[in-house]
Amino acid sequence: MTHHDHHHDLEATAAAMVAPGKGILAADESSGTMSQRLEAVGVPATADSRGAWRELIMTTPNIGQWISGVILYDETIRSTVSDGRGFAEVATQAGVLPGIKVDTGAKPLAGSPDEKVTEGLDGLRERLHEYAEMGARFAKWRAVITIAEGMPTTQCLQANAHALARYAALCQEAGIVPIVEPEVLMDGDNDIDRCEEVTTATLRAVFNELAGQRVSLEGMVLKPNMVLSGAAAPQQASVEEVATATLRTFHRVVPAAVPGIAFLSGGQSDELAAEHLNELNNRGDQPWELSFSYGRALLATALETWRGEDANVAPAQEALAHRARCNAAARDGKYTAKMEREPAPA
Repeated sequence: MTHHDHHHDLEATAAAMVAPGKGILAADESSGTMSQRLEAVGVPATADSRGAWRELIMTTPNIGQWISGVILYDETIRSTVSDGRGFAEVATQAGVLPGIKVDTGAKPLAGSPDEKVTEGLDGLRERLHEYAEMGARFAKWRAVITIAEGMPTTQCLQANAHALARYAALCQEAGIVPIVEPEVLMDGDNDIDRCEEVTTATLRAVFNELAGQRVSLEGMVLKPNMVLSGAAAPQQASVEEVATATLRTFHRVVPAAVPGIAFLSGGQSDELAAEHLNELNNRGDQPWELSFSYGRALLATALETWRGEDANVAPAQEALAHRARCNAAARDGKYTAKMEREPAPA
């Protein structure tokens, strides 16, 4: 394949990932995190129960109507559903692009142990080629940035941005679209202005390194936080303030060549994640598609509903479909509070 075709392919995949009316489902919790979530709803955590939950997600009727891609975890992409199909095949047949989380987690940063740097570059080229063979079309790598007194440090921003850029370059070499995810965590007591300042610095560092590693911006998707008040802040910015600050920040630091921004929910409530996305999409045309890549904000209610019971599979799938419908509407600026109370269209 020529260099040119390769890039065309990456661009076509990236465009499909941020297609209008759809978003990306993050179902890539590590086995440990998934086990904690299962145990929290009273389900004994085993490879079988994790598999059953992930099969429930991927076999939700009409999932491809609202979901463009699903981020899988290593255990999941290597396993099969009860009828013997692999997860990448199940996704593809549902009209959903299969993706894979490839980082190996955030570890304490040398010299600044309260901050984290994401690991996983060693052997990544070989792993990406294997995932591509298994059907993965895109990948994900998450960097986490903490807001606190004296943090983030320049050292932390540079280390994480460099790793993200190295990862993205390796993905594109393998014909896989990288989701570049620098998450400024929302758990502090900081105000929205401080979040804007840190998000700006983070994205500047990331795009600087992406340029340095010659990553094609047209063949990637950005997965950032929205610009919000810290969860513990006494004063919470309004939905309108969040949209204004978020767009102002992204206009300053995200090149127009990036095809789409798939926001993470980062611990926002289900409704607020949809309201914020809806307001962002009601602010007129932007240089990029404004989409979503939610995990908990799509899956938490479904997991609560399921609780490991076969009888609850259909209601749990309906809960997931409902959240997917609401967020797909928000992604086009058509979400209303009324949708939350309405039953599904027959």
